[in-house]
Amino acid sequence: MKIKLDENMPARLASPLGLLGHEVQTVRDQGTEGQLDATIWEVAQSEGRFLITQDMDFTDARCFIPGSHCGILLIRLRAPKRRALIRRVEDLFRQENVSEWGRCLVVATETRLRVRRPAGSP
Repeated sequence: MKIKLDENMPARLASPLGLLGHEVQTVRDQGTEGQLDATIWEVAQSEGRFLITQDMDFTDARCFIPGSHCGILLIRLRAPKRRALIRRVEDLFRQENVSEWGRCLVVATETRLRVRRPAGSP
């Protein structure tokens, strides 16, 4: 999976996700840090990348309709410290079938996972 890590996610996630076979690029790597969400979104979509973020602006299913994009994983932790974010994302990518998340809107908390799939998907 081609992944874009938003600037609000620890850049250190790139290495463990890469070891799991994913092609990871961070917003920082690309020099788009501090850009508008719309710019980050356009870049991720033009590159065919699944976006991992904590930014609630990406959760509006009316704007980010499942099936109309490459996919979003929104991480919502009560205490989003760097270590907790890394642990949660690593756990998800090791335990879940993330290959099915393309084109989906995925929201993960400490204990729950909700996957909104494109219309007509099983």
